[in-house]
Amino acid sequence: MSDNQNFDHSVDLLIVGSGAGAMSAAIRAKDLGADVLLLEKTELYGGSSAMSGGSLWIPCNHLMAQDGIVDDTPEEAMEYLVNITEGLVPKNKLEVYVKNAKVMLEYLHDKARLNMFSMPGYVDYYPEVPGGKPGARACEPHRFDARLLGDDFGKLRGLALQELIVGRISMTATEAHDLLTGAPGYILLALKVGIRYFLDIVGRFKSKRDRSLTLGNALVGQLRLSLLDRNVPIWLECPFEEFILEDGKVVGAIANKQGKRIRIEGKKGVLLAAGGFESNDEMRKKYLPSPTQADWTCANPGNTGEVIEKGQALGAATGFMDGAWWGPVTVVPGEARARMLVVEKGLPGSMMVNSKGERFLNESAPYDDICKDSYNRNSDDAVTVPCWFVFHDPFRKKYPVGPFYPGMPISKALKQSGYIHESDTIEGLAEQIGVDPANLAKSVEKMNGYAKSGKDTEFARGDSAYDRYYGDSTVEPNPCIGPIDTAPYYAIEIYPGDLGTRGGLEVDADARVLKESGEVIEGLFAIGNCSAAVMGPTYPGAGGTIGPAMTFGFVVAEYLFKE
Repeated sequence: MSDNQNFDHSVDLLIVGSGAGAMSAAIRAKDLGADVLLLEKTELYGGSSAMSGGSLWIPCNHLMAQDGIVDDTPEEAMEYLVNITEGLVPKNKLEVYVKNAKVMLEYLHDKARLNMFSMPGYVDYYPEVPGGKPGARACEPHRFDARLLGDDFGKLRGLALQELIVGRISMTATEAHDLLTGAPGYILLALKVGIRYFLDIVGRFKSKRDRSLTLGNALVGQLRLSLLDRNVPIWLECPFEEFILEDGKVVGAIANKQGKRIRIEGKKGVLLAAGGFESNDEMRKKYLPSPTQADWTCANPGNTGEVIEKGQALGAATGFMDGAWWGPVTVVPGEARARMLVVEKGLPGSMMVNSKGERFLNESAPYDDICKDSYNRNSDDAVTVPCWFVFHDPFRKKYPVGPFYPGMPISKALKQSGYIHESDTIEGLAEQIGVDPANLAKSVEKMNGYAKSGKDTEFARGDSAYDRYYGDSTVEPNPCIGPIDTAPYYAIEIYPGDLGTRGGLEVDADARVLKESGEVIEGLFAIGNCSAAVMGPTYPGAGGTIGPAMTFGFVVAEYLFKE
């Protein structure tokens, strides 16, 4: 028990974290008259949201009408979510999401600086499931001028390296789709994007960083500007250490500010929005499928799960701790974060094989499913964690893969490191990567047959509308399947990586943290990846992580401060 008068600082709502969910909660709380403070343990704000694609999955969103799409309904959205979450998420939480997601989006558009557009071609990840849609539930941020942030731009966490052209030039998700799949006009688009970057003469004198922000940087930049408009502070390099309790209620937290432990009161509550535990090897090994490593994540290195552990110490229940927002990754020597293969994994002229040299899945499936299949099918006899991504010379010349841009020479250092393997024959490649040459040759022969027929009779690659979204529209009869028949042949090792973990503290439909008994821990709220995922074990579509984080941040603010 603590003396409520011994606080060094006091606010109405104390938020631990500085990603999109935290910022959305802060904006709405401030507009409802609350005094708000955000704590960020690292030197940069934005968390994994800033590093992400920046998309939001918002059913029935108001932006759809701008594209002439009016056929989405809350009933269809609920049908879809109930189906894909398989009864593992309370229906009332899904209902709160469907009801409030569109409200949150429209509010932040009208009252703050958020500026998004719908993506009519970006299908739900399971469009054939009842209630699934062929596009427009996902939306992404318009480009954002970083100069509006002033000095705060330098404190914004940067995008993941894989989301930038040559490691520095930004592109929207829509532009990335066309550039990475080699869509018609992609060369002209690349020139346009590059010219925009180099015409920012003042910016080039200041740094290599692109000031025309896209993806997660645009999203967080827009939200940060909204906080600056409202004079809402973010204390950087101020890690949360422990909760302050009074009669079993969370009334604040102790943080470390400039080496000094300070007591901060949250009069109405403390909101945890600090991400998952993907960068904590010990927690990964405890909860996630094996094998796993923190080196395989693409997410914020600051996400180490201590807020989840502190919640558990209060008796909080947890859920979905064995899951992550999965995606196949390649670990490039010398790079700080893994690179996820979102696009290249399903482009024609490539395949994934296990330790026997055999295909074992649909490479064009949603990236979340790729890793689930890899773990489910992993065995001593046929290792799929890790597996191999195999492609041929035309693939390398036309598409990006890992750190390589189309046609880019392979550095001697990467060859010598064993990162990439190359051979003039399939059998030679098989020997290099330690798989059965006959099996690999047979797998290639089958793929070449599927390329002619357009039908993958083993794993149905290219059958789903989602598969085809990231296919090459110039390739027929199946945009996801092409022959692997032109030397040299290449292989890189692939691991089950992630965009963050999805397990965390159990919460109710108002994002209040729950004990194992179902009892509420008064004063404590959790959203985003430090809470048990609203989407349960699944991934509805692009933005299925940030959309719920922002929505339930908004819900918390309204629960606490709306009369």
